[in-house]
Amino acid sequence: MEPLITINDIGRKYVIGAEVIHALKSVSLTINKGEFVALMGPSGSGKSTLMNILGCLDTPTKGSYVLNNIDVSHMTDNDLAEVRNKEIGFVFQTFNLLPRNSALDNVALPLVYSGVNKVNREERAKQALENVGLGHRVDHKPNELSGGQRQRVAVARALINNPSIILADEPTGNLDTKTSVEIMGLLEDIHSKGNTIILVTHEEDIALHAHRIVRMRDGLIEKDYLNENIARVERAVI
Repeated sequence: MEPLITINDIGRKYVIGAEVIHALKSVSLTINKGEFVALMGPSGSGKSTLMNILGCLDTPTKGSYVLNNIDVSHMTDNDLAEVRNKEIGFVFQTFNLLPRNSALDNVALPLVYSGVNKVNREERAKQALENVGLGHRVDHKPNELSGGQRQRVAVARALINNPSIILADEPTGNLDTKTSVEIMGLLEDIHSKGNTIILVTHEEDIALHAHRIVRMRDGLIEKDYLNENIARVERAVI
């Protein structure tokens, strides 16, 4: 398999007054194209810091990070922003949708930064919404949608630029059990089409949908193993 992410001896420290906090001590990890990985760990384990580095939202204090053959370890903020828009699709717990914009405009937003013209933006955004079962909700604003529908809009937005990675940070954290299952089914479908997914979660039942589980503790990887009991969302037979 071809490596998509290679991080080697990544460390991240923060200086707060006279105190130095080592959020990540030394983390090395390879994720191949097409993998579905769950990143887990208790509060303070370093998983959020690692997620921020994997998502190019932060840079490491030490070590190297190569994403899709691009060394992003010491890039400027502007260069990182460009990599994020091109290579990474984000799905957040709180959806992060613009409240005054329609579902269509929210999904099309990354294409604005990519310089895609309005006609193509709208066409691609409509198709992306149809792909997540919301073709009938293109003109609705977030407050006119359920939590599950808002997360589907967020997933459509994450996919709009055909990114190398979908980075899902607690994507079911604000959803009820039934809706959480629906969203995990959607992520399974996305993975089955060849997409690489990194799922950050503290919920064991959600992590079991991933094919590989990486557990963190005290700024280090504690365990990294293949999931032998993959949970799958049952589909109704029509």
